[in-house]
Amino acid sequence: MPATEDTTTDLPRGDLTVRTIAMPADTNANGDIFGGWVMSQMDQAGGIAGVERAQGRVVTVAVEGMSFIRPVRVGDVLCVYTRVVQVGRTSMRIEIEAWARRFRTQLREKVTQASFTFVAIDDEGRPRPVPPAPKAERP
Repeated sequence: MPATEDTTTDLPRGDLTVRTIAMPADTNANGDIFGGWVMSQMDQAGGIAGVERAQGRVVTVAVEGMSFIRPVRVGDVLCVYTRVVQVGRTSMRIEIEAWARRFRTQLREKVTQASFTFVAIDDEGRPRPVPPAPKAERP
């Protein structure tokens, strides 16, 4: 973790897209939540944001820069935030941050972040163009 990053006072970037509780079935032998479970929650959140932006089906095609900063523990509430940062003809890059609200406290810490790429697809699974942004979202 870079020395300048303070995960306790920074604010999440993006829209709260998924919020769920970490349960004992999601742990490794050390009692920490599996990184794959966290990544799955992030993929679901990215898919929700992608479907909303693409106005239809999307699939995950890449994950870049996944960095685990802090562990997630049983009882933590995992909050996943999404931001669509780039839209191409058929693809979208969505920045995703996962934050944990620690069990029985108000402490909130960033636990991981990554850049996910999604492609809009049609009913046959072929890439399709992403529609232009609604007027309210345009600069």
